[in-house]
Amino acid sequence: MMGRQKRDQGKLFYQFRLDDRIPQNHLLRRIDVVVTAALADLDRELEPYYSDIGRPSVDPELMIRMLIVGYCYGIRSERRLTQEVELHLAYRWFCKLDLEDEVPHHSTFSLNRLGRFRESDVLRHVFERIVWAAMTMGLIKGEGFAVDASVLEANASRYHGKAPADLDWSEKQRQTRAVTEYLVALDEAAEPNPERKAPKAISPSDPCSAWTAKANKRVQFGYGLNYLIDTENAIIVDVEATPARTYDEVAATKTMIDRTERCFDLKPKRLAADTAYGTGKFLGWLVKDKGITPHIPVWEKSNRADGIFSRADFIWDKRHGHYICPNGKSLRTSGTVHDGRTLLYRASKRDCAVCSLRPKCCTRHAARKIPRDVHEDARDVARRKMKTRAFARSRDERKRVEMRFAHLKTHHGFERLRLRGLSGARDEFHLAAIVQNLKTMALRLVWPPPSLAVA
Repeated sequence: MMGRQKRDQGKLFYQFRLDDRIPQNHLLRRIDVVVTAALADLDRELEPYYSDIGRPSVDPELMIRMLIVGYCYGIRSERRLTQEVELHLAYRWFCKLDLEDEVPHHSTFSLNRLGRFRESDVLRHVFERIVWAAMTMGLIKGEGFAVDASVLEANASRYHGKAPADLDWSEKQRQTRAVTEYLVALDEAAEPNPERKAPKAISPSDPCSAWTAKANKRVQFGYGLNYLIDTENAIIVDVEATPARTYDEVAATKTMIDRTERCFDLKPKRLAADTAYGTGKFLGWLVKDKGITPHIPVWEKSNRADGIFSRADFIWDKRHGHYICPNGKSLRTSGTVHDGRTLLYRASKRDCAVCSLRPKCCTRHAARKIPRDVHEDARDVARRKMKTRAFARSRDERKRVEMRFAHLKTHHGFERLRLRGLSGARDEFHLAAIVQNLKTMALRLVWPPPSLAVA
């Protein structure tokens, strides 16, 4: 006999406990202990930004918990997020809401994000507390770091870019937060860096974003998501938002390494990265200033494929400070640094004039010239490390950063930013890093969880 479900929903009283309905192995239950520890002193951090008069505001812990839920499950729309929290029992439980509690209006997120949250940098505070919790759990070794950047499309149309000379900010445009942030940054900037090229196009709606073709081989406006991870368990120890330009990404790495050392007293012995970070200036900073071993392929521009001797065919005599050509002759320098970057080593014209190897060495000039980077010693250190087993291991560990980016885009719908301006990108990147660290910690968290008191 086929049974039929009884549809009488007129019962007045139910015996219902929300905690009993959430499985013990649920993701939100496993990360709740970490989030609770990270938000323990949130009120003290935000207290200066709230008034003592007026109506009580929405609990900031509730809003941050809701944002974590949204980024965990790829709910990018805050309007939809409020609807999901309204209906989903696990979401309510994680946000500490009872069945009768009202869910905040979606407009509350915008008001607080652009006000108190951004002024207090509370998302950065939460991120650092979660990193401290990971250190407490023993998930951060601090021996090896890896760094990389990924381009994410900005919330700006790629069809409406304008050349810098054609921009004329209207009064209406100046009132938008993204444009205001850009103009303030221009006013505060020092003299322009001659190494940086002027942008080909600027977005009128999000001028801080960079015109790039790195993402999907398609020209668009974008921001660079920079991750610095500990290679032991792929915990993100720092995150930085930059315009999608390579030189900004290298500068962001310096910022992240310095900040990690200052905030967490973590300084790695080695740093793994790809060739984009293998510039002489950055390698010199790592080796000479920080004492960090670079496991980074050197960015070589002197190799030749036309049969002419390249710089690698010349031997550097460290003791006497000069190059030796394939024919055994010396190339010396006057000591003048050109463009603040290179020393020029020249051979004798008399030696080159009678040299039998001249057709393979200097075909266009009377004597051969070899430029040497002022940081060439650091580049040599990186070249030697490229031949070691440790470098091969670091090369494999470096892929964990790329896996972070792939997971973010595939499972969290993080292909295009919703917020505009560099501050908006920074907020989104901090939330993304928070969620990814929480998910990693959930997989490694013993049950029942230990005490996670953080510094």
